Amino acid sequence: MIRLVTRGRFTQDYAKGLVGAPEDREPAVRKLIEGVGGKIVSFYFTTGDSDFMLISEANEAESIIAALLAASSSGAISNVTTARAWTGAEFKAVAEKASKAASLYRAPGKR
Repeated sequence: MIRLVTRGRFTQDYAKGLVGAPEDREPAVRKLIEGVGGKIVSFYFTTGDSDFMLISEANEAESIIAALLAASSSGAISNVTTARAWTGAEFKAVAEKASKAASLYRAPGKR
C-alpha cells in the first residue's frame, strides 16, 4: 500500500454548514476513503495555510484522488494538495534506484 498526505482548505459553505450544525466530520471522510478502497491513517483539523490534513493508504493513488475530487466537487473544500509519502526504508529503495540511474543521465552541456 502507498501512503498519501493530503492538505486543503474549507470553503465558506463548509464553515456555514459546520457552524449551523456542528459535527465530527471524520466519520464522513472515513466513509468516503473506505468507499474507494482506501484507509485513513489519521485525519486532523489544522491551523495555518491549510484547514485539514489527511494521511491515507491505498493500493494506488487514483482511488484517493477520485475521493478527493468527489469531495471537492461538493464545494466544501478547496486548494487540495496530495503528496506521496515514504518510510525511511521505502525511500532508501528509491535512492538505490536513483544511484543506479545516475550513470545513465547526462546533464545539459556535459559530454
